[in-house]
Amino acid sequence: MFLGHGLFAFALVALGGHAVGWSRERALWLGVLAGAFATVPDVDMLYAPIGLLGGANGLLDASEAFWNASAVVHRTVTHSLVLGVAAALAYGLLAVRYRSTVPARYRLAAVTAGGGLLVALVGVAAVVSGGLAAVVVALFCLAGLAVAVVAARRGVDAHLVGATALIGLGTHPFGDLFTGEPPAMLYPLDVTVFAERVTLHPDPTLHLLGAFAIELATIWLAAYALFALTDRRFRDYLSPRAGLGTGYAAAALAIPAPTLSTSYPFVFSILPLASVGVVGAARGRMGRSPFRRYRPTLSDWPTALATGLAAVTLAAAGYTLAYLLV
Repeated sequence: MFLGHGLFAFALVALGGHAVGWSRERALWLGVLAGAFATVPDVDMLYAPIGLLGGANGLLDASEAFWNASAVVHRTVTHSLVLGVAAALAYGLLAVRYRSTVPARYRLAAVTAGGGLLVALVGVAAVVSGGLAAVVVALFCLAGLAVAVVAARRGVDAHLVGATALIGLGTHPFGDLFTGEPPAMLYPLDVTVFAERVTLHPDPTLHLLGAFAIELATIWLAAYALFALTDRRFRDYLSPRAGLGTGYAAAALAIPAPTLSTSYPFVFSILPLASVGVVGAARGRMGRSPFRRYRPTLSDWPTALATGLAAVTLAAAGYTLAYLLV
């Protein structure tokens, strides 16, 4: 679900902003900003590679060690709505530093308050959960601060920095309710909002396929926002090559039924089907000469996105149908 967090926040802000009268360009860029903030909580995954130091043998052992290490801090301190609201306020205050129209004394006061709030978040994590949690929260604060500074320097108003941060950080934890352990949404308060993940189906394979479908739906929503706000029609860029994805149904006979804990063969085999979009864009660029060297350009992205996304969607649908019939 890593990709979906940012794309959902992007689509929410881009489509919502355009609906209330923002220009297309402004809606798109603020959507990108919200998406960047929505990826910040997963900075806690930087601890996960520690699990690979144990010398795991094979891909499955390595992946299990990776996720076991990530469970130490993942979806805890950085996925808290309490910390998210406080951090969003801090980022908005710190962005005032780059507003030349604000008197210097007010800018200094805003920066002091914002910086003090971020330091306080690190201190709270240290007191409640110890040194590792404090380090993770510090990385979380710095990552969000980097996004806020870049946005403020590009002229985004401080209140919009804070608002997009609030949307990005606030929506992130809800995307994790279908996979793994539910996030600690009200950390540092000792309150459990979700004791277990949301089960989409009792069959673990159908649950995984359901979670994958939610991720695909999120990507489709973001793709719709991108195409709509750049005045493009999806069908104009959809290549028949997307139909190749239907052949993935045969994988139901070739790989073990995937679950959340053994999803790697499924994920690593279905996602490469998105490359048919890139191939379609490449052939379109090369025209009639198959020997012409291909150099991808920014204009190729609509074909790559539309065709690749459609191919993976058809593959997932075909695999699900085959699993139900086998």
